[in-house]
Amino acid sequence: MPLARDDMKPEKKHKIVTFGEILMRLSPQDYNCFVQAQQADIFYGGTEANVAVALARMGCETSHVTTLPDDFTGASAKGHLNRYGVDTSFVACNNAPLGIYFLEQGVVHRPGRIVYNRSHSSFAETDPDEFDWEKILDDASWFHWTGITPAISSGAFRALKDALQVAHNKGITVSTDPVYRGNLWQYDADPSATLREMVPLSTVFMGGPEEINMLFGTYFEEEEFEDAAKFLMAECPVIRNVVQKTRSSVNASRHEIASRCWDGKRLYVSDPIEITPVVDRIGTGDAFAAGLIYGMLHYNWDEALQFANATSALKHTIPGDACLLSADDITGVIRSGFNGRIIR
Repeated sequence: MPLARDDMKPEKKHKIVTFGEILMRLSPQDYNCFVQAQQADIFYGGTEANVAVALARMGCETSHVTTLPDDFTGASAKGHLNRYGVDTSFVACNNAPLGIYFLEQGVVHRPGRIVYNRSHSSFAETDPDEFDWEKILDDASWFHWTGITPAISSGAFRALKDALQVAHNKGITVSTDPVYRGNLWQYDADPSATLREMVPLSTVFMGGPEEINMLFGTYFEEEEFEDAAKFLMAECPVIRNVVQKTRSSVNASRHEIASRCWDGKRLYVSDPIEITPVVDRIGTGDAFAAGLIYGMLHYNWDEALQFANATSALKHTIPGDACLLSADDITGVIRSGFNGRIIR
């Protein structure tokens, strides 16, 4: 169904600030295995950085805050953000190396594989005193974070907590995807307890029963999304919306995505979108987050979910970590009914 308000234009550019690590990605071409590869493509990405890039391409004013090495790899990562219109005025620098990850793309029945090299990266060595969040968040409409950032190091956690407190005090909309990746939490911290300190300072929760169970030790099933969302909002009264992207897959090359939202009064459920073939699975959740943020700033809930789903689906067709389509590109695909016809 086409967006009802497809001619609507924003009255101003919304300023969205993101905070998190940006990594270099090395990936063999043409779905090769690393064991046979003689060369690899270089991409730059990171969960929050991908959101900033996607929103900048949609026409929003975005600023990504991170720590990068003071060398040509850091300059290259910063250049990647600048290339797509992301402001990097508040990026800090140190002498630690840029984080790297190695991706072997999955195809059909062969799953993708990832290895990270980020334990002592520049972002892991983040100094929270480097960031003046009052200045960084001045005139911001939105702040976005994920559970990956506080998992990297205690410095990253403290910097994020400072940012969330300032954003909360300023009344800024805060969204979170509290994704839990156990292998990242290498310092002395309880992941669930740490995330529980920060989730209550957020207003939009991007997750479902699995994430809520991780945070609170509950046992909600996937079909109990509405009950889980009500429980979360009772525990964290600042949260106004709980949104979950769902995925089913036949194999690595054929997926289907959909989403649902509880806004405290009503359950919204989107139509599913089938994606075949999957060109690049990485960053599709980040694309959903970016699409949801843009949709919430410009559309009603039904339309916002539709836009978020389309953004995520289209990212599956783009090599690299971020969705690089404009808002008009995305709404054009929605209006076309996803028919994929050549635009002349």
